[in-house]
Amino acid sequence: MELFDSHLHLDDPAFDPDRGAVLDRARAAGVVAMVTVGTDLESCARVLSLTGQHEGVFASVAIHPHEAARASEPAMDAIRRMAAHPRVVAIGETGLDLVRAASPRETQVTVFRAHIRLARERDLPVVIHCREAYPQVLEILEEEGAERVVMHAFSGSVETAGRCTDRGYAISLGGPVTFTTARAVLDVAREAPLDLLLLETDSPVLTPEPHRGRRNEPSYLPYIAARIAAVRSMSVDALASATTANTRRVFRVGQT
Repeated sequence: MELFDSHLHLDDPAFDPDRGAVLDRARAAGVVAMVTVGTDLESCARVLSLTGQHEGVFASVAIHPHEAARASEPAMDAIRRMAAHPRVVAIGETGLDLVRAASPRETQVTVFRAHIRLARERDLPVVIHCREAYPQVLEILEEEGAERVVMHAFSGSVETAGRCTDRGYAISLGGPVTFTTARAVLDVAREAPLDLLLLETDSPVLTPEPHRGRRNEPSYLPYIAARIAAVRSMSVDALASATTANTRRVFRVGQT
């Protein structure tokens, strides 16, 4: 079984004590590749460094909506330069967060549009962070002509998921599918087209059962795969094979 973690934060300080061991456990669990995601200039520099140190590790770069107020013109120029790195496979995470208004909404919108335009310029997928803002996010993606889109940590309804997949956007699901309170996200896991489904851990947060309450890590991806496979009435091997192929296609990543 080969799994691809489409979204995590491997540079997070939570991994500083044992990052190498975390990657060893991931490989032992069948995780053959991963996309580690930067959230500001410093984080993006760290994830780029990690791609050069570890096989099967790729990067996505952007200034997170929470940090949008720091997205000055020089900062965005730096992100543009980073986006040319050969191990950068996406722009993100970017989008809108109307729950935690760490940056003004208008600023988030401006920075979101700039990231979409950069993704189109570089012909890279754009990875979306969206909290309580799906109508606005989908409207902006359409206005900006975004085509290669990954809806990270999708938390919307089946209907919203359908609006996304009708446009060809990929739906990425993680630890919440294992929570005992999961209902809507399990409906999405069941109904989403298999060829547009990705798996992620979002490590070190959103830890799946049975490890909820601890630090998340990519070796826990099999728990997410098993829950989605069960709700879709398919084998874990088949689910892993399909989602790994999807992730390689979406990010244009070959065998590592």
